[in-house]
Amino acid sequence: MTKFILVYSLLLLFTVVITVAQPDEGRRISEVVKKMERSFEGIEDYTCEVEQIFYEEGTENQRYHFKYYFKKKKKIRVDFYSPYPTLSLYYSDGDTEVAVVPFRPMGLFQFRLSIDNPRVQTIAGQKINQTDMGYFIEFLSENLKKVPQKEEDFEEEGDLVKFWFQALDYIKGKTIEKYRIFISKENWLPVRIERYTLEGNLIELSIIKHYTINTHLKDELFVP
Repeated sequence: MTKFILVYSLLLLFTVVITVAQPDEGRRISEVVKKMERSFEGIEDYTCEVEQIFYEEGTENQRYHFKYYFKKKKKIRVDFYSPYPTLSLYYSDGDTEVAVVPFRPMGLFQFRLSIDNPRVQTIAGQKINQTDMGYFIEFLSENLKKVPQKEEDFEEEGDLVKFWFQALDYIKGKTIEKYRIFISKENWLPVRIERYTLEGNLIELSIIKHYTINTHLKDELFVP
């Protein structure tokens, strides 16, 4: 009996040592994503400003600046500041088309394009129905299940949580890429997303700021 207790105690000690020695960054990333999911459940609408920069072979290729409006269930409006200062896009969940208003101050002329039309997609091929934070959080959650994380470089700095994340690309879901993600603890939403090839070449940078949340955006705002 004494021998059994000794062996059991050694096994228990070994298990504790292994558990303590394991890196916990992967677990911490998972906890952050859960906080993001819980936070987004309580968000009925939000607006933010986005600066989105695309790169080609390490050099800036194109830059966009716009205001983004979102209301559940997935009503989206995008008002561009540059390079198209009068352009607005409108989309509602389930639609197969995007309403395009080229001259926002007038609001008289509009036309519709398929969400699959490259003219209403980003340079990377992202569709308008893939742009809201709910979609991004779901992207993180799904890739935590599919792609092993290297469990490195998890940081907390003041109001920010920063970490590297490996995922299948968010456009086609076929190629492994790396993302450097900055999350605000204030609302558990991203404020900076850097997208890289697996080799470390910068593809895309999104800077998100000036969130306003649950301001009771009217449905009329999403009607062109």
